[in-house]
Amino acid sequence: MYLHLDEEEKKILLDLLDTCISDLRQEIAGTDNINYKDMLKQRKQVLIKLFQALQSDQQTQSMT
Repeated sequence: MYLHLDEEEKKILLDLLDTCISDLRQEIAGTDNINYKDMLKQRKQVLIKLFQALQSDQQTQSMT
C-alpha cells in the first residue's frame, strides 16, 4: 500500500505517532493484565515501525 503525504501531513502524522508511542509506554507500565500488556506492546511495535518508516522516507526526500 502506498500513501502520498505532503510535508505538513507527514509532520502531523509523525507527531501523532510519537504521542501515541509515548502514551502506550505509560499505559504498558501501568497495567497488570499480562494479555492486555502484550497487546499494547505489539501495538507499540507497529507504531514504532510506522514512525521509523516515515522518518526514513522524510530524510530520503529531503536529500533529493
